Amino acid sequence: MKPLPATLELLNVARRVVWFKEPEAALADPVHFLAHVMTYGTIEDLKALAGTVEQAELCEVLDHAPPGIFDPRSWAYWNLKCGSEPAPSLPTRTGLQ
Repeated sequence: MKPLPATLELLNVARRVVWFKEPEAALADPVHFLAHVMTYGTIEDLKALAGTVEQAELCEVLDHAPPGIFDPRSWAYWNLKCGSEPAPSLPTRTGLQ
């Protein structure tokens, strides 16, 4: 996945949806950042991605989704939007049992 530019608009989205990291650090990990936007973002947050992130990249996030970010509703929605129906199982952590 391509790096995301640190525009004022994306930094503001990062500050809101990845509240536990500095915005620049959140943008440095596009898959993690976009997974948070896809789960916790508002329509305004998604509009902020327009022109920077394409639908194919959002679908790529699903293929590499970090465990523990997506909730079942968001996971089902984005898989439907990306043509993966039925949605596969949510990503899970491994090795910590």
